[in-house]
Amino acid sequence: MFDQLVAIIGHLGNMLRPWSFDIATAMVVCLILVFSADMNRIIRRHLVGHSFILRTLVFIIVNAFGYGLLIVKATPWVARQIVAMPSHWMFLLIVAMFIFIGYWAQRNSQA
Repeated sequence: MFDQLVAIIGHLGNMLRPWSFDIATAMVVCLILVFSADMNRIIRRHLVGHSFILRTLVFIIVNAFGYGLLIVKATPWVARQIVAMPSHWMFLLIVAMFIFIGYWAQRNSQA
């Protein structure tokens, strides 16, 4: 019974393997979306009282370049980590990661 379950999970992992880069992109973007609200709140708190131009410039740098660079650089690394796993662990990690992201978003009222 246990071996059959592992085989099914492994098969599901193999089915996801061709889309590992897309899955990694979704993970990174979802994590950034969930945590960016907290990051933006911290940055906003530190910039209170500064000029509109500085606040706007920091907002653009952090959101466009910071998060964009993080997506571009982190996605290939996450994809390599996903592909390097055995299929059954890969499938379980992907499911667990999206459950965690959904839980975190719900807990922080972002969903």
